[in-house]
Amino acid sequence: MTLQGTTFGRAPDALASILDRAPPVVEDALRGGATLTAPWGHGALHDYLPGMAGHVIITYYGEPQDIVWRSDGDRHAGQTRGGTITIIPEGHDGRWDIAGPIGVSHVFLPHDRLTACVEEFAGGHRVELLARVGFEDPVAARVMEMLGRDANVLDPSSRLFVEQATDLLCTQLVRGHSTFGAITAPAARRGLAEWQVRKVTDYMRAHLDEPIGLDMLAGLVGLSRFHFCTAFRQATGRTPHEWLVTLRIEHARRLLAHPELAVTEVALAVGYETPSSFAAAFRKATGTTPSAFRRAI
Repeated sequence: MTLQGTTFGRAPDALASILDRAPPVVEDALRGGATLTAPWGHGALHDYLPGMAGHVIITYYGEPQDIVWRSDGDRHAGQTRGGTITIIPEGHDGRWDIAGPIGVSHVFLPHDRLTACVEEFAGGHRVELLARVGFEDPVAARVMEMLGRDANVLDPSSRLFVEQATDLLCTQLVRGHSTFGAITAPAARRGLAEWQVRKVTDYMRAHLDEPIGLDMLAGLVGLSRFHFCTAFRQATGRTPHEWLVTLRIEHARRLLAHPELAVTEVALAVGYETPSSFAAAFRKATGTTPSAFRRAI
């Protein structure tokens, strides 16, 4: 959740307060106050992290681990795989559950540094980073690996390389993981591509028993919430909510064929908290109640 007008603490300090070790931040700050770490590691994490000053960008090394971030009613989930990144935008808080241990490297990026390096192509548009968790971006991940490799090297040539690589990272973040990128990226086509619809559908099917937020779905395909809803409807003829309900009811019909499962259990398995809300949705979609459907099988 972003809280405008609030002063947040330094990101490395906030992370140090909940991790089993403090991030080994390189003392020599980069232009604009950006800082980074070489690759390091920490253990499992199950704690609340308050909003932080500046953006935190993370990439991963070693064996994949499950990672979940619950923030402002949304659930972001992924794995700490190589070639992926996590973005914690400035001021965003939430509960983190990370299986450990994991290998990581960080870039702590003040918002001014982000916007300063993209002024030329952003054209004065407001740039806000999107929340990401274990998001596939081999380009950004590779740049971060290079930054981590040179993090502790202070000779002039390495310093120049690190500054330019940081600018490259900023450019990639804005192009692929920001509100500005979400506005410009879809202009060449209408709706979502088939692979994007498939990716969203696969995620919905894997998480039918959980709350699924629009921000989470939009993040899967790199769009803002507004542009995702528009593009999804253009591609499928239905809203994301209608698509999700259809998948839930389809799965419920399959589960109702198993008499050992109570209707309440079926309701929970497809994401409805109460039998009444499940029955209402099922009747609207099929014209009959779950119990009547089961008797007719």
